Amino acid sequence: MDGTVLVADDDRTIRTVLTQALTRAGCKVHATSSLTTLMRWVEEGRGDAVISDVVMPDGNGLEMLPRISQIRPGLPVIVISAQNTIMTAIRATEAEAFDYLPKPFDLPELMRRTGAALDAGHVRGKTPDVPPDRPEELPLVGRTPVMQALYQGVARIVNIDLPVLIRGETGAGKSLLAQAIHDLSERRGASIVTVGPTGLEDVDAIAARVGRGTLVLDGLERFDAKAQVRALLLLEACKGARVISTMQEAGHEALSDDLYYRLSGAVLDMPPLRERTDDIEPLAAHVLAGLSGATRGIDAAAADLLRRYGWPGNVRQLENLLRHAALDARDPQLGRAEIEPLLATQPDAPAAMGTEGETLSDSVANHLSRYFDMHGGMLPPAGLYPRILREIEHPLIEIALEATGGNQAKCAELLGINRNTLRKKMTELDIRVTRRRKLM
Repeated sequence: MDGTVLVADDDRTIRTVLTQALTRAGCKVHATSSLTTLMRWVEEGRGDAVISDVVMPDGNGLEMLPRISQIRPGLPVIVISAQNTIMTAIRATEAEAFDYLPKPFDLPELMRRTGAALDAGHVRGKTPDVPPDRPEELPLVGRTPVMQALYQGVARIVNIDLPVLIRGETGAGKSLLAQAIHDLSERRGASIVTVGPTGLEDVDAIAARVGRGTLVLDGLERFDAKAQVRALLLLEACKGARVISTMQEAGHEALSDDLYYRLSGAVLDMPPLRERTDDIEPLAAHVLAGLSGATRGIDAAAADLLRRYGWPGNVRQLENLLRHAALDARDPQLGRAEIEPLLATQPDAPAAMGTEGETLSDSVANHLSRYFDMHGGMLPPAGLYPRILREIEHPLIEIALEATGGNQAKCAELLGINRNTLRKKMTELDIRVTRRRKLM
């Protein structure tokens, strides 16, 4: 890479790591913990690209982007932030950011994107300003990498008039995502109308209700040939509307090519809960906060039980279990005593929790057999190998760190891997160091 990069972050470690990595890559680097200093450098004409945190001691990095664009049109800015919500991704996109990465970020990926920013030498065209009545928070909860990728996908398409197809398993939150896209878009003041396969009898009446709002075709996998013909007629009648569709994975095989291609201008995949189990605690807090009563979260033991279960019914199943658990609870947090009996009643719970005398290989084989069975004779989504490895790596490294009292050198030796490899894995898997018991 060739060029000068301005780095603004109040975390000294991040400034040091980025300065070293960018310097080794051939860049010149100016690093600061102050937005005031960053803006002075921009005004002085320094820098060919900017990497900036959002929350800084003297201001908000996102709020500086329009000013940077005005002072230095074409100066690419990469936003990094620990506030990993959908609104951060949306606002970074709308405020002319060249790119956005959530913290903790993958350093090689940030370096790759910085190289692209230096090569491009310009930012994306301006997108609409954030409307003043846009809600600060939406019920899309999650900070895991798969949810961050989803947020960025939403940010790219929210105000582009492409039909959107949302794929995902039952209970994963497809309808919630469709509602969020509507609420974030410029059509949020208009109607959103959801129609299933049995509600297509009066096409003209539906079109009149939708107007220039959003039409949601829900559950495409349940549309038979007759419903698909009516859906095509409805699309013709809703020329001025935004169209969002939802369906289970592999459901497109039952659709005609004409309908599928008209609905899949942009495709978003809603991840199943088992692929983002680190989101269970914030999801639980969100669900419980909406209930009457004193309970507002789950403790560590309960969270561990919930993370180890496979969740065939996804977020909807988790929500129902938590609502049941909270009925008679009086403490601020649900614990193992409330969660374990209910979890034992869930589908496949005993096998998912493991049995006495079962080897790790047996447990993995049983888990995979259930996983394949849940897809009803269809193949699971592509990318199974890295997903399974990640599920094994996370608890292995976390438990090894706990056993070694948080000593990374000792943990790396125990695992038989290089210390730098361990650190990289901890960053990728978002594993925090805890200094507890020590088995040495």
